[in-house]
Amino acid sequence: MSLLRQLTRGLGVLVRRDRADRDVHDEVQHFLDQASADAMTRGASEAGARRSARLAFGAAVMIREEIRSHGWEDRLTTLVGDVRYAFRGMIRRPGFAIVAVLTLALGIGASTAIFSAVDPILFAPLPYPQAGRVVMLSDRNSGGGPIAVTYGTYVEIAARSRSFGALAIADRWQPALMQMGDPERLTGDLVTADYFRVLGVSPAIGRNFSATDDQRGAPNVAIVSDALARRHLGGAQAALGRAVTLDGDLFTVIGVMPHDFDNILAPRADVWAPRRYRASAPFQSGEWGHHEQMVGRLVAGVPLDQAQRELKAIGATPVTAYPRPPWAAMNGGLLVESLQAAITHDVRPALLAVLAAVGLVLAIAVVNVANLLLTRGAQRRSELALRATLGAGRGRLVRQLLTESVILALIGGVAGIGVAAIGLRALVLLVPDGLPRASAIRLDGSALVFALAVTTLIGIVVGIAPALQGARANLHHDIRSGRRTTGSGQPVLRRALVIAEIALAMVVLVGAGLMLRSLWRLFSTAPGFTAQHTLSMQVEAAGHQYDSTTARYQLFTQALAAVRNVPGVTDAAFTSQLPLSGDVDGYGFEIESARLTDPNAGHNALRYVVSPSWFRTMKIPLLHGRTLEEYDRPGAAEAIVISAAMARNEFGGRDPIGQRMRAGPEIGDTSRAWGVIVGVVGDVKQSSLADDASAAFYVATGLWPWVDNVQSLVVRTTGDPAALAPAIERAIWSVDRNQPIIRVATMEELLDRSEAQRHFVLTVFSAFGFAALALAAIGIFGLVSGSVTERLSELGVRTALGATRGSIVLLVLRQGMALAGAGVVIGLAGGAAVSQILRTLLFGVARNDVLTFAGASFLVAAVTMAASAIPAWRAGQVDPAVTLRG
Repeated sequence: MSLLRQLTRGLGVLVRRDRADRDVHDEVQHFLDQASADAMTRGASEAGARRSARLAFGAAVMIREEIRSHGWEDRLTTLVGDVRYAFRGMIRRPGFAIVAVLTLALGIGASTAIFSAVDPILFAPLPYPQAGRVVMLSDRNSGGGPIAVTYGTYVEIAARSRSFGALAIADRWQPALMQMGDPERLTGDLVTADYFRVLGVSPAIGRNFSATDDQRGAPNVAIVSDALARRHLGGAQAALGRAVTLDGDLFTVIGVMPHDFDNILAPRADVWAPRRYRASAPFQSGEWGHHEQMVGRLVAGVPLDQAQRELKAIGATPVTAYPRPPWAAMNGGLLVESLQAAITHDVRPALLAVLAAVGLVLAIAVVNVANLLLTRGAQRRSELALRATLGAGRGRLVRQLLTESVILALIGGVAGIGVAAIGLRALVLLVPDGLPRASAIRLDGSALVFALAVTTLIGIVVGIAPALQGARANLHHDIRSGRRTTGSGQPVLRRALVIAEIALAMVVLVGAGLMLRSLWRLFSTAPGFTAQHTLSMQVEAAGHQYDSTTARYQLFTQALAAVRNVPGVTDAAFTSQLPLSGDVDGYGFEIESARLTDPNAGHNALRYVVSPSWFRTMKIPLLHGRTLEEYDRPGAAEAIVISAAMARNEFGGRDPIGQRMRAGPEIGDTSRAWGVIVGVVGDVKQSSLADDASAAFYVATGLWPWVDNVQSLVVRTTGDPAALAPAIERAIWSVDRNQPIIRVATMEELLDRSEAQRHFVLTVFSAFGFAALALAAIGIFGLVSGSVTERLSELGVRTALGATRGSIVLLVLRQGMALAGAGVVIGLAGGAAVSQILRTLLFGVARNDVLTFAGASFLVAAVTMAASAIPAWRAGQVDPAVTLRG
């Protein structure tokens, strides 16, 4: 029969079921009548003929069922019947259904929420055409790690490399939009002409940058985001060709990016302008500073390792046309990695740890529901035996039980989508600042496909063991005995599942304990300054009136004086970079006595250009010599204060006071006088509390070759520093109303934000740890309670023979604690494995920390004792007379 005829016939049967049944009945009756007639022609009586026909063909009912079973519509009808039967069973036993659905909803919802957060960051391709060909190129620091490249390096690689179809660099740019109401600081990038071609995107309206746009002296042009165009420029169409004032210069908007453009390198960027550096520049110029992000698009067919080898060869063969300073010598070539790997390098360990945690919770939920189904299967053995007696084969029973488990999983999956939606909102609030592609976190189609796949898999996994157990048992014996027995293999399997739950919960608790101990150690670490009662904000000297160093110096000096007059302010200072704010600004240096002229060989230090009151405001301790004073101003000899780490690294046991040094663009410049080291102060944590002490030097504002146009203000107050923020902003604007102020935060807030990634992992692990422990407790309670029910006769006999209530209670408690002991032993090994994933997030805590492992074991034992207490108490109340009569 053709497929079309089978489909048509099956649909006809489904639509007209009564007619199809009559046809089958008539067909069977016709065969019986024909066989009877044949028998009667051979001399049999009418009754004997019909009897012989029925014996030959079998029962009419069975024949009709066999005929129906040959069509696809019968399988569909059977499936519908199985589904209806499953729903009726859940309605009859709502407690079991609710517990199973809620357990699965928690596991599926949590895993779907975490998948929705992790997938766009670690696994989904970047939103660019052929995103796998987009790579990031980095220079190498003295330890071999990645650092930003210089513009001079980019020029050489662009000229000599053949592995890249396009190369570009980008540097952060924070121009002030000044002509519209209050000054607004924008986030943007200064880029070379091929930046958007590397990414494979173009403006939705207007044009891309051209090579002539990147030439010095060319008209100022900019490309803006769709959000900026709608926010300030009247929309994308109105923005095209419009002139905007950025940092006092007029820029013509030549393009507007698509509304869904995701700028991976700077997600908050709203404006892009040409870089316009000099192709040939002195080594002391900005073109040779390590502050450029270089990206490239590989030529089709060129693998990553081939590009890496080519860059290594270029680094090993310098040419006179492209001279290199020592700090950009490209020794060993450049590092090349996919853009996705580069931007997720720092967050990958945290996200993988969270993914592992939710996987463990999902596994516990699956095990718990499997255990519930095993327990329910034990209670349904008489029912299954009766169905087998009525003709249901083992395959039919397995299908029915699997249908029930899949329906449970599907209901749990639907509820899990709701849990995922709520959990994802909470997760977005918890994710640390700077998480790449955070804007892409949403409950999208891929997350729903993931939820459907997980739901289907769970339905099969949790149902297959109970289904096989139910179909494999001696069902005919059960119906003859009329009792709800448990089957020989079920207790062992159920105990194994509970042990697995305890072990998995133990693993999650160990992870949470290690993160908790690590954060406690971390926040016990002194940052090198006193964060209490301090407020910070970033101030910019924007506009051509501040092109000169003198003008910028006067602006910040006058603003500082105005801030000090605000009631409640005890001290204030400006700095070129703020600790724990994400700023990292380092320069090479040389010591006169050692003639160390190679900063790339490890002689780099963090540069702080500060107001003389900086150390007093931040309460950074003076260890030796003096700090900077008010007389360290323009025209005075350059006084330098160094950190304790720099003193140890460069001078060992020698006294650094009076030693002379140069730093940054002054290296090798004999026309500039040497600076003199006048003091040593305590080390300050710049990037993270977990960082080792970094070498650092401090120079007074006005004595460095330039005054930074963007500086951070730190204010120490007598009361709540956040409450003084409006008054401090007004004081700064009293000097110049057009200067934008951003990044207002207390130093305590910055301290917390610096460890936001560890906070995030701890929060997730703690939540999942308690969820895992609760699920394990439910499993223990269910198993011990069921065991007590099954052993009522035994417990009654024990009591009748003289066992005390206390001994019965201890007997049941020992059963639960034995399960906990086995689970803890396995969980300890699993905890050691998961600690390997967390190793990069730990601080001051060993991976095999004894206190953490012991604490997790004690917590599991206490929860096991509590979960076993109620069944144990019930066992102790058994009346032997009632039990024995039963």
